[in-house]
Amino acid sequence: MLNPEDWNTVWLSLKLASIVTVLLLLLGTPVAWWLAQTRSRWKSVAGAVVALPIVLPPSVLGFYLLVSMGPHGPIGRLTQSLGIGLLPFTFAGLVVGSVLYSMPFVVQPLQNAFEAIGRRPLEVAATLRASPIDTFFSVVLPLARPGFITAATLGFAHTIGEFGVVLMMGGNIPNKTRLVSVQIYDHVEAIEYAQAHWLAGGMLLFSFVALLLLYSFNPTRKIA
Repeated sequence: MLNPEDWNTVWLSLKLASIVTVLLLLLGTPVAWWLAQTRSRWKSVAGAVVALPIVLPPSVLGFYLLVSMGPHGPIGRLTQSLGIGLLPFTFAGLVVGSVLYSMPFVVQPLQNAFEAIGRRPLEVAATLRASPIDTFFSVVLPLARPGFITAATLGFAHTIGEFGVVLMMGGNIPNKTRLVSVQIYDHVEAIEYAQAHWLAGGMLLFSFVALLLLYSFNPTRKIA
């Protein structure tokens, strides 16, 4: 059975995934809309940057985040000058690292959904003198709802399962940065396989249910 420390890692992981998912939808929506609509020559470059975490080893991303946000890094010096302090080995640092690592899993489904809408609905809204903002909220968002469901599900599930980035950025601090994935690693390292089975089995079940719901509600939607 799960002990209190295990439950705390579950709660912390759910808290992190919830915050990160909201931030990803807020930040990823304008990025995905721009990628879907722009004809700029920089579209390929921007798309590659957004998708980089898909192929980049998590430890590499975590290392460069750790260096840049450390006391001698540019971001670290900025946060210290603003009185925020250093982000590595804090929950806020986990949020930043998770947002960057899970960004493509939100942006790409949204971009696919926006591109699937086509130009016709936007042109019709324009003929009715709807402003771009009105068109986006009244036409685009309802039509792209399946894409938002996919993006939110993937962003949440991917954040829950992170290991490399969270270990590099957050370390392994109990009640502060120790998440489920790190707790499983600790149990295995301590040869506590029974405890590891409970957490790993829960992660496996959660991942399956998330994907099952995703395919059930969006059977034709591309995952990425």
